[in-house]
Amino acid sequence: MRAAPTGAAWRTNRAHCTGVPARAVVADVRAGKIVQGGSTITQELVRNLYLSRAQTLHRKLVEACLAIKLSRAWSKDRILTAYMNEVYYGNHAYGIEAAAETYFSVGARDLNLPQAALLAGLPQAPSLYDPFHSPTAALARRGEVLKAMLSGGDITAAQYASASHDRSLHLRPGNAYTRIREPYFFNYVEDQLQQEYGANTVRSGGLKVYTTINPHLQRAAHAAITHVLTEKTDPAASIVSIDPRTGAIRAMTAVSPGNAGNQFNFATSALRQPGSTFKAIVLTAAVARGMDPFHTYYLSAPFYYAPDDWTVQTYEHTYAGVESVASATVQSDNTVFARLAVDVGPQNIVDMAEKLGIRSPLKAVPSLTLGSIGVTPLDMASAYATIAAGGVYSKPMAITKVVLPNGRVDEAAGWGKPQRERVIPDWVASTVTQVLEQNMLYGTGTGAHLSGRTDAGKTGTTDKYADAWFCGYYPFLEATVWIGYPKGEIPMLNVHGIAVSGPSFPASIWHLFMESAVGNRKDVPFREPASTPEWTTWRGQYQYYGGYASSASSTAATTAETTTAARTTTSPPTTAAPPPPTEPPPGTTAPPPTATTATVATTAPTP
Repeated sequence: MRAAPTGAAWRTNRAHCTGVPARAVVADVRAGKIVQGGSTITQELVRNLYLSRAQTLHRKLVEACLAIKLSRAWSKDRILTAYMNEVYYGNHAYGIEAAAETYFSVGARDLNLPQAALLAGLPQAPSLYDPFHSPTAALARRGEVLKAMLSGGDITAAQYASASHDRSLHLRPGNAYTRIREPYFFNYVEDQLQQEYGANTVRSGGLKVYTTINPHLQRAAHAAITHVLTEKTDPAASIVSIDPRTGAIRAMTAVSPGNAGNQFNFATSALRQPGSTFKAIVLTAAVARGMDPFHTYYLSAPFYYAPDDWTVQTYEHTYAGVESVASATVQSDNTVFARLAVDVGPQNIVDMAEKLGIRSPLKAVPSLTLGSIGVTPLDMASAYATIAAGGVYSKPMAITKVVLPNGRVDEAAGWGKPQRERVIPDWVASTVTQVLEQNMLYGTGTGAHLSGRTDAGKTGTTDKYADAWFCGYYPFLEATVWIGYPKGEIPMLNVHGIAVSGPSFPASIWHLFMESAVGNRKDVPFREPASTPEWTTWRGQYQYYGGYASSASSTAATTAETTTAARTTTSPPTTAAPPPPTEPPPGTTAPPPTATTATVATTAPTP
């Protein structure tokens, strides 16, 4: 019984070390593939310490040769000790000491016979014989081990009878080895390791993994969320923070009030609509095509796009008339960005999103400008980090170094080496950053802004308040905050007495997190671009298309980030503040919708 060594088994181990591997290799060579998987404890130790899990004849032959050499060089006790300290026992327990603590809350030297027999039977199939989830199978497996020990002369008949008579496992779960301090980041790292080494190698243990996480920032992220979301009935929240200079993930956490056992990683797996945070990507796509947002003007008015039967309004149904794209960004004007998206082209917006770092699949539709397609917080953090880095994309990096079981650092995998690529000119990124800086000072991002600091960011709120976001950055750190109910697109209309929008709780959480992250560090301005802007004369087909009316429409698209009163246009950044935005301010409830919609022309006007 290879996973439950007995004295008899060890007495014949030398014969097994030469016989079993040799017979298996011969059979495999004759068949031209792996047909025999027989292996001894020595072989498994060799595989864990020195080899991959690749099913090849070459690996099988090397394994057999190394097993024979090891059995001649090491004593049986040394081989057994090394094996027991490396093998996986299930439930995140690698090694006998961790297993003893995980299942019985004792040290390995304090295990009694039934406990030791149970653990000896686990490595063969840890999930199949899991004592916590499959106690009947675990009990039967323990009985098999006890019988083998009796047959091998390792225990007496009286010891066997006593241990077999007890039909309870007497589990006393411990948490010293099973508790995962940062489960969401841990799972993300584990996924990356499995992609590189395979699931079996990762589960077998022995890898020493060094990560990019900053413990101070991780604690700050958790504290920021729990300071704002204090009730068990509150929605969930997630923070992802990335260093724009390298792509290193400095914080990744989530809080799901009332569901402490949640294992779903909102940061990397939750596809949620990003709302108006996606406008920064649309703006980047437009600027990259030569549009100057400070001197290009669009109509702020209800908009109807006939090809998609798409009607767009602002949340409170108030409009500014003609305003600059920069001002429309600060005011988060949906109608301006709907027109801009059609002019830029939905496919061009998708292409830009992918360049910046969005890895979730996107559909090239005009409504993408309002964040209608689900993405992950990691997607948005990566995209904003690219803009913060002056247009240089860095692949999100979680692992800096991996030490293999044999003590060798894995250099071939490229861990810790930033994968960077310029995807947009620095003048494009700089222009977008200037607009987002204005948003922090005068727009929907004022609640996130740290006084006296250079920052840039954008809020996002989806239809019916189902998701709320804040994405923002300093030159050296980006952070994205998402809030929403885990079970689906459930409106957050009454959380602590308010409807949750981007400028409310997400902005507050971002502010608290960044306040802790920045500390007493000296303020650093964004770097000036080295390249010169290449502006064009912008002539959008839908730039001034559409008008007003008072007829009702049930197809109008609105989000919670729009304007209230007549607004003026903005010039390039100055110290003068534009009128305040009219997205529902923090602390207010959602007002009922009105019936104002658009009367549209049948053809687009000539620019």
